Amino acid sequence: MSASERQARTDASAAAADAGVTVRDLGTGEVAAAAALLASIWGAPAVEPPLMVALSHSGAYVAGAYEGDTMVGVCIGYFSQPLGHALHSHVAGVLPGTSRRGIGVAMKLHQRAWALERGLSRITWTFDPLVSRNAAFNLERLGVDIAEYLVDFYGEMSDGVNAGQGSDRLLASWRLDAPWPPPRPAHLVPDVDRASAVLGTAVDGSPHPHVASPDAAVLTVAVPPDIEALRRTDPTLAARWRGAVRGAMAPLLERGLVVQGFHDHRYLLGRP
Repeated sequence: MSASERQARTDASAAAADAGVTVRDLGTGEVAAAAALLASIWGAPAVEPPLMVALSHSGAYVAGAYEGDTMVGVCIGYFSQPLGHALHSHVAGVLPGTSRRGIGVAMKLHQRAWALERGLSRITWTFDPLVSRNAAFNLERLGVDIAEYLVDFYGEMSDGVNAGQGSDRLLASWRLDAPWPPPRPAHLVPDVDRASAVLGTAVDGSPHPHVASPDAAVLTVAVPPDIEALRRTDPTLAARWRGAVRGAMAPLLERGLVVQGFHDHRYLLGRP
């Protein structure tokens, strides 16, 4: 085991201890509980137990986080292109009511150590750009790069979280040789107040497009503080936010700007 692999395993163990959980690979007898946990999060089956068994048997990543004997988190990934270099993390979730305890970090660091021990250099996954807490977790807590804006990536979805709301996703790319914990983007903090908004939030909570300053070093794209609650209370407004964020953010990434951070429910974009 290399020094980087040992450090990654140490980081993972420390994060699990901080969260009060044990993270480990799942056996055949445990996948039914994992499937039930994922269904409780999405309101519909996410990954069926036989597929988890097949993925695990083929060498893919199928892991769970336990608090004592209770499963409180699940994370599933499989090898992707370029083969031998990347793992794609397909789904991850924690038991409702256990968020903000560090369980998600513990699972991702376990996945990171697992991938490094298999000679991989990168983990990718997708997340909904409108979900503010996921953006903050991925960009600020883990320090991922954003590789691509994927329009309606999964097509129409029917689960309890995404039904009727489109499936735009950001593709996160996590360099496993990047420093842990990731350095805080201190160089951006003074620029946030002087940044130029491409999309802001109106007084009534609706999306408010802006014409950005051509000289701005940092551009911002706002998202709602809690899109999941908004989908329940005002799905029409939530759908407007989907279109507004897509219209603001996708062209910026296509022009070569990169996501440099996430602050106060706003994506920060600038030149690489």
